[in-house]
Amino acid sequence: MQHQYLVVSTTCPDEEQANTLARALIESRIAACVHISAPIRSMYIWEGKTCDEQEFSLQIKCLQSRYTELEQLVLRLHPYQVPEIIAVPVTHGLPAYLDWIKDNTQP
Repeated sequence: MQHQYLVVSTTCPDEEQANTLARALIESRIAACVHISAPIRSMYIWEGKTCDEQEFSLQIKCLQSRYTELEQLVLRLHPYQVPEIIAVPVTHGLPAYLDWIKDNTQP
């Protein structure tokens, strides 16, 4: 693939913050698309305590070349001290869909 594509995952504590983050990512053209899940349940250890929280999961489609901007925007807008930001490379995909991502993430 000429362009490297990513799917980046993060979570937000509520739907309003998930919507705000998603809108900022697509309006800045850092991401072509953001899927926001229904509420999910997350269990994790934070500062030595077991947490059991409701969150919204975001799946963000972007170009690898825009990852640094994506990370900076998430860190700036996210309420968590250490938000989940995990990028997974896309190794295969429908060429027309990948072209759509490329076309919608140009600065």
